[in-house]
Amino acid sequence: MIALLLRDLRLSVRSGGGFGLGLAFFLLVAVLVPLGVGPQSATLAVIAPGILWVGALLACLLSLDRIFALDFEDGSLDLLATAPIPLEGVVAVKSLAHWLVTGLPLTLAAPVLAVLLNLPAAGYGWLVLSLLLGTPALSVIGTFGAALVVGIKRGGLLLSLLVLPLYVPTLIFGAEVVKRGAIGMAVEVPLLLLAGITLGAAALLPFASALVLRINLR
Repeated sequence: MIALLLRDLRLSVRSGGGFGLGLAFFLLVAVLVPLGVGPQSATLAVIAPGILWVGALLACLLSLDRIFALDFEDGSLDLLATAPIPLEGVVAVKSLAHWLVTGLPLTLAAPVLAVLLNLPAAGYGWLVLSLLLGTPALSVIGTFGAALVVGIKRGGLLLSLLVLPLYVPTLIFGAEVVKRGAIGMAVEVPLLLLAGITLGAAALLPFASALVLRINLR
């Protein structure tokens, strides 16, 4: 499993779908929004939680189509499906690899980019915590979507249409955690719901993804 994880990390970086692409997109969102909305600090402070979460969500979308595409094209996916290791474990490792090269760098960069959006100081810790809890769900759900479109040429648009509705609860509760934390309100309810979504996705979707892969590889 560790060897597979290291292999996927190397492939993610070499294929151009690594953390650099996601971070560049995240930076563009953080820079362009103040230019479009205007320099009013009060306005930016209000919209900052939502904008940061939307930017992270869209940045995660950029590399989803590569999760299984490269392995499918060179035949590695067929070998992994017949290997002694469970296919559910393969799916979980690929989700983890995607999070390590996308979700984790975005989480670490978010406080720096939050400065550009004038996020209140009280919201920085909650921003990092919400992204740490929420971005794994984005990777797991995205892996499920990638399994649905594996083998489909130019399935990136279809993948986005399938995955975006599933991302909405994570987006809502993640942004709500930051919004409430920034103004000093209680964050326990959205935080627990966000954690519940991530735990539920991590517990169930690898099995669903493995089932879909077995069907698509027949």
